[in-house]
Amino acid sequence: MAFEEIAQFEKLLAKKTGAPYAIMTDCCTHAIELCLRYKKVKRVQFTAYTYLSIPMTMHKLGIEYDLVPEKWTGEYRFYGTDIWDSARRLEDDMYRPGQMQCLSFGHNKPLQIGHGGAILLDDKEAYGFLLQQRYDGRDLSVSPWQEQRVFKIGYHYRPSIEDARIGLEKLFFVNEQPKYHEYPDLRDITIIGE
Repeated sequence: MAFEEIAQFEKLLAKKTGAPYAIMTDCCTHAIELCLRYKKVKRVQFTAYTYLSIPMTMHKLGIEYDLVPEKWTGEYRFYGTDIWDSARRLEDDMYRPGQMQCLSFGHNKPLQIGHGGAILLDDKEAYGFLLQQRYDGRDLSVSPWQEQRVFKIGYHYRPSIEDARIGLEKLFFVNEQPKYHEYPDLRDITIIGE
């Protein structure tokens, strides 16, 4: 099956980080989005010093948010949830039980694949649900997919097999964590929309 390398990468990522489960996605922002959707978050607080895609995601999902003046290194929490943006962290045994930690594999991240992300978690029910969500609501035990007759709403946030291959080659060579990345204070910007 074409997904074997992705599953193998997820298994090794979970082992490295100490998480019972890992779900690879096409990017960290989509990993965070899937977690926010699963938890049905309506309001949240998070650092004002993060990448622009995070408040954009809040607008997309209709989530009310407050920005707090918190500087961070490696990861930060979405207060009021068990969700973390761990885009700049990847270490052995980093997983926090009961949490959802979202990783990034972009440039200037600990595991530099070029793009991609993952969710670390220990909730078996959430794992099964989110796994289907990232693959357009598909049940991967049904092949070919055209034989599946009932789909939960899903999203096209699947990783590529090529990214999983690169991840498998580089995963155990992650050494130095990137230093603090200076983000602008997002309280000084305005987002206008539809």
